Amino acid sequence: MKNLQGAVVLVVGATGGLGSRIADQLERHGAIVARSSRSEGRDLREPSVVLEVLADTNAQHGRLDGLVIASGVVAFGVASELEPATVDELFAVNTTSPIQLITQSHSYLAASAQDGREPFVVTISGVVAEAPVAGLAAYSASKAGLAAFVVAAAREYRRAGIRLVDARPGHTGTSLSEHPIAGSAPRFGAALDPDQVAERIVTAIVDDEKDLPSTAF
Repeated sequence: MKNLQGAVVLVVGATGGLGSRIADQLERHGAIVARSSRSEGRDLREPSVVLEVLADTNAQHGRLDGLVIASGVVAFGVASELEPATVDELFAVNTTSPIQLITQSHSYLAASAQDGREPFVVTISGVVAEAPVAGLAAYSASKAGLAAFVVAAAREYRRAGIRLVDARPGHTGTSLSEHPIAGSAPRFGAALDPDQVAERIVTAIVDDEKDLPSTAF
């Protein structure tokens, strides 16, 4: 079992419905949480900003022991009517930016492992990475791309003592679907409780789980 007491964890997307809850849960477990979000004016689609956020966290706290990527955008609509700008935005926020965060955090997390800690990265691709949904084709693809990267990268990062975990909860009751970058949300079925989803993700961190498929929620 991992002891989060005093662990320095950067939560990206920390003002979102799920990211804020995960950050709060981590703090309840004794972690020191650095919160980052676009509301601060930092656009993590820019590689230089990714480097800056990681460097600032390390400078302020002296190390980085964990990274939770809970940022994301969604778009609705039939595939044949998707605008190029919408597709670009989905992949920039949901795929490319998380990949940049994971790759650029390696040196910090490897240093944490060398100091005897148990560093980790958590991504949240969601159930659409397992079962792409009509009307959410590009969104599904952007999340599936992230999930595929994590599966492959986890094998490499393990050699440095870094654990990568992808979480794939079903539709969760946050406000994400109420603020799409395109289209309108369809009528979803019953939503998962975001507090319970956040708690499940933090439990997986503490219990050293390696994967969180949709069936885990």
